[in-house]
Amino acid sequence: MTRNGNFKRRVRARAAKTGESYTSALSHIRQPRPEPQAGEPAGKSLRLAVAQTTVCLDPRDADAFRANGAEMRRLMREARDAGARLIHFCEGTICFPNKRILSETGPAEIGAADWSRYRWEVLREELDAIRSCARELNIWTVFGAPHRLTPPHRPHNSLYILSDRGELVTRYDERLLSHTKFSFLYSPGRIPVTFEVEGMRFGCAAGMESHYHEIFTEYERLDVDCVLFSTSGEVPSAAPPFAAEVLGLAASNTFWVSYATHAPQSVVTPCGIAGPRGQWAARCPNDGSPGIAIAEIETDPANLARPWRRTARGDLYRPHQIDGDPRSDSREAF
Repeated sequence: MTRNGNFKRRVRARAAKTGESYTSALSHIRQPRPEPQAGEPAGKSLRLAVAQTTVCLDPRDADAFRANGAEMRRLMREARDAGARLIHFCEGTICFPNKRILSETGPAEIGAADWSRYRWEVLREELDAIRSCARELNIWTVFGAPHRLTPPHRPHNSLYILSDRGELVTRYDERLLSHTKFSFLYSPGRIPVTFEVEGMRFGCAAGMESHYHEIFTEYERLDVDCVLFSTSGEVPSAAPPFAAEVLGLAASNTFWVSYATHAPQSVVTPCGIAGPRGQWAARCPNDGSPGIAIAEIETDPANLARPWRRTARGDLYRPHQIDGDPRSDSREAF
């Protein structure tokens, strides 16, 4: 009964997502995936989990750091048990420090951040525990945390990428910061970052970078299959623009985008995984609680939209533009 019920839920979910009838959605789900013909490239696939987590805003609260670390590890286990190979968390997963609490002149006003108020030693304990958990569970893990630099430089606002062996593979630093982050909190990053898991190539973005399409078109040129976008969600009312942008960026670049934020935003817009057609493939709970959503992300070599758009963004049209034809040059006649 449970298996049959799960299958019916999949059919209803597809029908709701695509607007198809139940019968049409059923036929698509039952239809076997065609095998690639001889000489045709095979598509790639990977099971991805996105997580929404409890937010900690007080950088002095060691107990909250530890509670969020334990919650992360619980969600990592849930993702592993569901067959995920990679789990993606939000910006500032252990702690997203409130700018007024960090402010040297706060909380009445926002000033330069006093990072000595941040419990770095507790963060390091949790980072080590998360590394051990990733190794134990054999799952890739991407999560947000500030990254200390040599004094007097401010930290980066970063995403750490851990392999399924618990190794720190690379780190992404948010590049296009908000005014407050740039003025008082963080040092901007410099470069895009990509990494591969079982043949699937991922890129990273953070903070408010969904507002900047050039971040994502750059990753399209770098041939990524999915961008992992981590933001914070300190103010739930800010969620709808980010979610709308994620869908648009996925569709316009014809790749997957994973959208991870803190759980309080979910009452407005939950976390989710957007597919290359600009539709949600999976969503987290919308009740403000921590949780995960899982989707099988796939590439389709037969889809010609992405290579055509890449060609069109180049100089394809320049030789064919008409110069000197009065019917083209004049804009004052029908």
